[in-house]
Formats: sequence, structure tokens, C-alpha cells
Amino acid sequence: MKQYVIDGFSLQDYIKLKEYFDKHLEAASVDGIYWFELERDVLTPVQSGHESCGPHVFALMLENTYLSCELLVRIKTNIKCDCMGYATKEQRDWLIDQTDAILETLSICI
Repeated sequence: MKQYVIDGFSLQDYIKLKEYFDKHLEAASVDGIYWFELERDVLTPVQSGHESCGPHVFALMLENTYLSCELLVRIKTNIKCDCMGYATKEQRDWLIDQTDAILETLSICI
């Protein structure tokens, strides 16, 4: 699986991120996994055309010392669809920018 991983968190960093994710993101049924919804303007034409599959999301896994961001665009309504797939360069860059902005907002320096 392709991932963007940020490691080296302190316990304080983990707590800040967990509180932020609990407040701003949807938690998955598996503990520590959060759904991060893509903005409409970064969806591919196929993803935009599959409104019934939406929202299109990245899975973020928060552990005590790291955050792993899957680079697979998922859907929550079906197991498989043509609108699922690895992130485009634009989507990957968007995820990295958004994640880095969250860290900056929380004053987490890695």
C-alpha cells in the first residue's frame, strides 16, 4: 500500500492530533482510523461522476508515534468501484498539504 507517513510524535502530539481528528473527522469502525474527505475540486472526472459513491475519502491511521495516510482514494458505500484508486498527483499533493496544515495549526513540529 502506498502511504504518506509522518513519525516521531510525542505523546503530547498524539493527544493533540487525536482530539483534532475526533472533532473534525469521521472515525471508522476500526479504532485509530479516520476518514478524510476529499474536496470536490480535486476529484477526478470519474469520481465526480459517481456522486452516489461519495464521499471519496482517504484513510488516516493514527498511532501513538506516527500518522499513516493511505494514498488510496476510497469510497464508503461499496467495496469496489471504478472511482476508487490510487491518488492522482494532485490528490496526493492536496493530502500532504492538508495534513501538513493540520500539524502546523496544532503546532506539531516534526
